[in-house]
Amino acid sequence: MKMVSRTDIGKVRQVNEDRAAIQHELNGLSLAIVADGMGGHQAGDIASQMAVDRISAQLQSIHWGMPVETCKQLLKEAIEKANEEIYAFASGQDKYHGMGTTVVTIIASEELLIIGHIGDSRAYKLTGETIAQLTEDHSLVYELVKNGQLTLEEADHHPRRNWITRALGTEPTVEVDLYEYGWRQGDTVLICTDGLSGLVDAADIVRIVNSHDKLEDAADQLIARALHEGGDDNVTVVLLAHDQHSDDKRGDGH
Repeated sequence: MKMVSRTDIGKVRQVNEDRAAIQHELNGLSLAIVADGMGGHQAGDIASQMAVDRISAQLQSIHWGMPVETCKQLLKEAIEKANEEIYAFASGQDKYHGMGTTVVTIIASEELLIIGHIGDSRAYKLTGETIAQLTEDHSLVYELVKNGQLTLEEADHHPRRNWITRALGTEPTVEVDLYEYGWRQGDTVLICTDGLSGLVDAADIVRIVNSHDKLEDAADQLIARALHEGGDDNVTVVLLAHDQHSDDKRGDGH
């Protein structure tokens, strides 16, 4: 497996509130986390950094060979624990009150992807020329899509598309969405913040990933495309490529 992480402040924001972490080797598994913080000056980047740090620390004991349901439970508990700590931190200081973050965490084996998700950052799986969104946005516009009031395309360009309905750290408890998917050699997984998904459409994402042999180049080009389309938000991408021959050409770049 190959993994690469890239982030950019974009063209408008003063602070990069996005955070990402990748861990290629975690007791026979791989770990990837993306978080998009919110909450005003400095609060958003603190929330996203805390989320990445706490979730990663909580998952260090997970290992290949654990039952899938056990892995799911550990992932859920790690995200819930991070929620408690961020909420407690923010509640104790007025300037951080209300801060929070999205999060997408993926635990990957050679056969399975286990995903924990809150907010509107996304995970996608690319297979050949097809792309499938693996997570459901917790956002106002996605609720309108589910109710039939907007199409997915309209939602992606709606002026309130970044109004999220669920976040990590803004309430004492939070509901974590858990997903389980199979994947195989040749598949690529993308985790991104809405700085990418809100500006670059799915067809362009597929074209960019498929037109680069090196994962690092694909990640760089996805960032560049988001900037070209306006770069009105921080933009972060993590790519995981399922490749059985990755040991001699592994990409662990940050």
